[in-house]
Amino acid sequence: MGTEVSSSSSGYQQYGYGRRHQPSVFPVVRLRGLPFNCTDVDIIKFFGGLDIVDVFLANKDGRFSGEAFVVFAGHMQAELALQKDRQNMGRRYVEVFRCKKQEYYNAIAAEVREGAYGSVDHRGSSPPPRRKRSPDKDNMEYTEILKLRGLPYSVRKSEIVKFFGDFDVSEDKIQIACRPDGKATGEAYVEFASAEEARKAMCKDKMLIGSRYVELFPSTPDEARQAASRSRH
Repeated sequence: MGTEVSSSSSGYQQYGYGRRHQPSVFPVVRLRGLPFNCTDVDIIKFFGGLDIVDVFLANKDGRFSGEAFVVFAGHMQAELALQKDRQNMGRRYVEVFRCKKQEYYNAIAAEVREGAYGSVDHRGSSPPPRRKRSPDKDNMEYTEILKLRGLPYSVRKSEIVKFFGDFDVSEDKIQIACRPDGKATGEAYVEFASAEEARKAMCKDKMLIGSRYVELFPSTPDEARQAASRSRH
């Protein structure tokens, strides 16, 4: 498993955000004109070498809008990202431009208002009334393993333990998936005491860790082992 990095909030402090002698601009850029099959991984590759804290793919009416917001670890990283403006991703050239922190948060809030998720005020708490999970997830066969997808790239095991606060989860039962270069993929595997406990923990599906809505899926010990193997190569 790759080396874990600090949480996004401490990451901003590490780079001086909030300190007078450093730029106070939130390190976020906006992308437009992305391919409609674009994923987080495509955006990470597009900004190869830069330290990304968060990727938010903006949806409209339940479909990807072709826009995204990317938060970097520091001001200089965000400035370097602007040099990618009008470079190609696949056959499409992508616009990269400055935006404000409020635009990033407004995009998240807009997706919440469309009814896809619960209120942002419920992060980490017992789930509020929300739309039902996909029937496919209810009908799938469960083991004691759940897969998490859409995690902040800087997530720590302690944050995942807190996320599952109502369940008996320990850090040694959490595996954060990493690419061979040690950078997080935004996925993790969590082992619960039993398959039934894992099924109950699905009540956390599409709840927040930081600003990210985390998707949960039934998984297997084999899938978790394969991910661990890929992380080490």
